[in-house]
Amino acid sequence: MAIIQLPSALKAYVDHKSEVEVSGANVLEALESLAKAYPSIRQHIFDSNGAPRSFINAFIGETNIKSLGGFDAQIDDKTVLTLIPAIAGGAAQSK
Repeated sequence: MAIIQLPSALKAYVDHKSEVEVSGANVLEALESLAKAYPSIRQHIFDSNGAPRSFINAFIGETNIKSLGGFDAQIDDKTVLTLIPAIAGGAAQSK
């Protein structure tokens, strides 16, 4: 089974685990497996249409899945997938 590493912001939805074993042949299937095992995380990684949210960045090793075929990127039992939600914010600079 592949492993998904989760950031602190998502740990509350997976019993405070930093990583979870999942099944799947590609990244999307792994995320679906995660959401099936921990239903409360679904709304944080999938939109109302069932597609992965645009602000979820995923990496296999140090490589962004965008350069590996996106959520269709193939994985195997040795894959470590890291989820990193995009973070925005900060104060506007005064002029």
